[in-house]
Amino acid sequence: QPRSHVLCRSNSSNNLTMKLLAAFALPALAAATVGVDVSASFSAADFKCLEEPGGHGPVKFAIVRAYQSGGQVDPNAKATIQAALDAGVSHVDAYLFPDVHGDPAAQVRDTHSALSGVRYGMIWYDIERLSWSSSQATNQDFIKKLVDEGKSLGVHAGIYTNYYNWQDIVGLDWDYPHKEGLPLWYAHYDNSPSFSDFKAFGGWTSPSIKQYAGDVTTCGKDVDFNWYP
Repeated sequence: QPRSHVLCRSNSSNNLTMKLLAAFALPALAAATVGVDVSASFSAADFKCLEEPGGHGPVKFAIVRAYQSGGQVDPNAKATIQAALDAGVSHVDAYLFPDVHGDPAAQVRDTHSALSGVRYGMIWYDIERLSWSSSQATNQDFIKKLVDEGKSLGVHAGIYTNYYNWQDIVGLDWDYPHKEGLPLWYAHYDNSPSFSDFKAFGGWTSPSIKQYAGDVTTCGKDVDFNWYP
């Protein structure tokens, strides 16, 4: 998951590095839009706190875990999305951290159904190294089924991953999600809210969101920080 999971980290040392870097204030992000992704229950008060100006700037969007890799809908997702909306967060999405041993289409259906009645923008499919098959063809088929089921349900979806995860799981040249119009949210914990580090893969030549800092404690809660221009 974009955080409580093993995340799309380039290497294991990034986690400690980012925790150290998180202690230092970031430069002013005048033109930036900063957001968080979360994998736990958050209240409206928590999101109100995150909206206050701070080292990463006021949070303007949130992406909430809606499905857990253990194979079940996140029971906190709907209430946490509503809490973000109640707090005035401008844009709220969800992410699906799939159980790679389960039925991908059913997971999309379950997530879509569980979020019925709450307003959200997109569902991001979280593709990172965790228990995937050693067969890239098998993994490609699993992700294709996620994408196809989402499209059949009218879900506005995207992919969360990074260069190295994509390389290992499906191969750098596999571009089915891109061809189907899914945007990219990528992870690189360099503490830099910028796309200047981005390296093309999977057909994507430009990303939509960058997750630039992970496992940061702020307002008494653990979050990852994200950015788009």
